Amino acid sequence: MRLLGAVLAGGRSSRFGSDKALAVMPDGRILLEHAMAAIAPHVEAVVVCGRAMEGVTGLPDRPAPDMGPLGGLNAALHHAAGQGFDGVLTIGCDMPVYPAALAEALTADGAAVLKGQQLAGFWPASLAGELDAHLAEENNRSIYGWLERIGAQIVDRADIVLPNINRPEDLDGLRYQD
Repeated sequence: MRLLGAVLAGGRSSRFGSDKALAVMPDGRILLEHAMAAIAPHVEAVVVCGRAMEGVTGLPDRPAPDMGPLGGLNAALHHAAGQGFDGVLTIGCDMPVYPAALAEALTADGAAVLKGQQLAGFWPASLAGELDAHLAEENNRSIYGWLERIGAQIVDRADIVLPNINRPEDLDGLRYQD
């Protein structure tokens, strides 16, 4: 199966207080670079959704900016379909790890997300048109509404725990775990 990796990086970082995708980790790389490196071993190519970044394929949210994670996912699904990929593995820009067990669990049976980490997911490229329709309708554009609409699987694996950085103190806590 041909997989595209998509780092969803178009958020406002309101709880973080600044652009968390650009937060510098102890090794000198930014959080976004860690997310890209984490998903790369599981996919054929990696794109960044919701922002431009030199040297990386960047996709603007679709159909418009500020659509939340679904705008980035929609851009990735259309890119994947147009490039002959079967599906998209997603990760948030604030998730610096993506274990092999997660990629295997998500790609086992149709659209799926990790319980509690809905940005860590697998999406068949064939869902591009359905997501267009969903985003065109009057709804709150919640990822939860999208999951319900497509009947996505919720992968509940206690052995897969991902750090998620929402506030500066979360990043500080991660630094102490290095």
